[in-house]
Amino acid sequence: MGTGLGLAEATDPHRDGHEATSAPGGGRGTAGGWPLTATVPWVLPPPRDQGSSRGAGGGSAPVPRGGPRLGLKTGSRSRRAGATGARMGVLGWLVASALCAAVRGRDQGLSRPLPHFGSIYHVRGVINLPYAEIEEPFEAWYNLTGNKSRIQYYGGQVITYQLAGVKPYGMQYKITPETTEKEVNARKCFQLPGSKEDVVRIQSVFPSLEGFKFLREEYYQGRYCAVWQNVTLWAQKKNVYTLWVTNSSCGVAPVHYEMRGYNSLLGSHYDKYEISYTDFDNSFPSSVFDIPVNETKKCGLLPGSTAEHRVLANPMEDLVGRHQPRAHEVFHHYRRRFGRRYGSARELEHRQHVFVHNMRFVHSKNRAALSYTLALNHLADRTPQELAALRGRRQSGAPNHGLPFPAERYAGLILPESLDWRMYGAVTPVKDQAVCGSCWSFATTGAMEGALFLKTGVLTPLSQQVLIDCSWGFGNQACDGGEEWRAYEWIKKHGGIASTESYGPYLGQNGYCHCNQSELVAPLAGYVNVEPGSATALKAALVKHGPVAVNIDASHKSFAFYANGVYEEPRCGELGGGHPAGSLSPSRGLGLAPRGRNVGAGLAEGLHPEQGWGWRRQRFNSLPLPGNETSELDHAVLAVGYGVLHGKSYWLIKNSWSTYWGNDGYILMAMKDNNCGVATAASFPVLA
Repeated sequence: MGTGLGLAEATDPHRDGHEATSAPGGGRGTAGGWPLTATVPWVLPPPRDQGSSRGAGGGSAPVPRGGPRLGLKTGSRSRRAGATGARMGVLGWLVASALCAAVRGRDQGLSRPLPHFGSIYHVRGVINLPYAEIEEPFEAWYNLTGNKSRIQYYGGQVITYQLAGVKPYGMQYKITPETTEKEVNARKCFQLPGSKEDVVRIQSVFPSLEGFKFLREEYYQGRYCAVWQNVTLWAQKKNVYTLWVTNSSCGVAPVHYEMRGYNSLLGSHYDKYEISYTDFDNSFPSSVFDIPVNETKKCGLLPGSTAEHRVLANPMEDLVGRHQPRAHEVFHHYRRRFGRRYGSARELEHRQHVFVHNMRFVHSKNRAALSYTLALNHLADRTPQELAALRGRRQSGAPNHGLPFPAERYAGLILPESLDWRMYGAVTPVKDQAVCGSCWSFATTGAMEGALFLKTGVLTPLSQQVLIDCSWGFGNQACDGGEEWRAYEWIKKHGGIASTESYGPYLGQNGYCHCNQSELVAPLAGYVNVEPGSATALKAALVKHGPVAVNIDASHKSFAFYANGVYEEPRCGELGGGHPAGSLSPSRGLGLAPRGRNVGAGLAEGLHPEQGWGWRRQRFNSLPLPGNETSELDHAVLAVGYGVLHGKSYWLIKNSWSTYWGNDGYILMAMKDNNCGVATAASFPVLA
């Protein structure tokens, strides 16, 4: 007898070290297959039209009711039933009528038991979070009778255990790679014990099907499925949860789960996520729940806020559950930390949804064990459009009047292994451009401050506001964007730039120009465009001329929430096979805070590079690197050095998004393949 998409009761025998469940079979009642008193047994037919499935054609294909299951042609059931009655008599007619009624009842979802996937299962899948730009593979093991579960992400890079049987309130473990200044990708174990108020429970990767109703049958990605759906209304929210299941050798198997949320208060879809399932079975070795003893002995408490602890320890709970109290608690903590107050219930609801999507993105990226980590910073409640407003580099494409890079002048130049202009006083503290696309003014003043420091030995903070207010005539548009070379042109024409002290503080918005010619400093002779795409040319410019204004592709969400490590975003431009001309030796423990003698110490002592301080001479080569085109660069920042961390060469970049962002306002950006275009459009000023 065939197996239906019905309820499958599971047992928990332990055979040969495996945990398994019995497959549902036929028979009376709800324990196996379809109840014989309600419907007829059903075996899924083979797909008849692959082109109409979601996998082939981008959508699911509903199947005519009654057609593929029993072979009944639609449209004439009554006439067929009547003909049967005439030929077979009253008894035959009653049998045929009963069969048709059973089919109709099943089509209407009557007496159809909810799918049940067993008390023990193993499954693989992919989480798709379109609003968070995430596709995350996972694998899960679940044992209801043993009161334990395990879910791992990105091929086992991060593993979570939920052990509800540990007294008194259960225990959660998380094993994850961790990179520090001393270790690279060391496996670390963290634990989070349950409490009386927050008891640890095992975690399924399937939603609770309470309240789900049978909707229809259809082909989904080439598989014939039963579709179950739950529609939940809560305040202004309408959440639609849909699950596709199919027959399998185990009874029923999950195929796809989808959540779509609509908020009538916001007038938009506030949430959407999907989980696709594969390789479902009801047997696996019991050893999958064994945690290495040497790791449990070293388990520390999870880092982060108390509210964020629980999300980090078990991220799946917020996806298959219908409520998100943990995420909302993290948002409440975020509001208190950054003093967020919103003007209306609508605004609060909107910001909370944005925060949840950004939180999912940050946590998922960190589980991927990249060369950098992300964090929920002060931008976590900002929409993509609001983040774009911070990236104020105008993409005019107009040619500037900068001088060409004199490559021949730097032939044979000795370059240090690492460089950090902060170490000898050439860089002012990190500032916050606020909600204003004025990044170009910060890149300009940063390069000017460094050049003035090299000339005078005094660090003078220069005014971004004067450039915002007064350089409109050169093509800049204040908080709506600009380019540093246009600011250089203004400085050159007017004989200098005002200091912050003489012009007044930065406002974070457009203001009236009140420049006093007598108070301008740092007259400018011109500016130089660094050889596009050449890492060696940019290093030479940094060594000889101080901090350099650079432009980057900062459009990716990973940049907005960068925290530490060497940032490498493969979606920045087109990656090629080029490499920096020349090579760098690994730095000696140099990260964001270099130790030991470096170029800064040498300059502070009045030494000239030619005297040598353990530097290595290399041939200068200005071969360009592949990477971002100029038109793809949307944010202006300041390069203040370079180095190597854990074998990865990086640029040390100062941003203008406050010290809450990045590593105290800085980021290490990978040199490899000119990632994100750091070396594409760089320039430095030449003082008169």
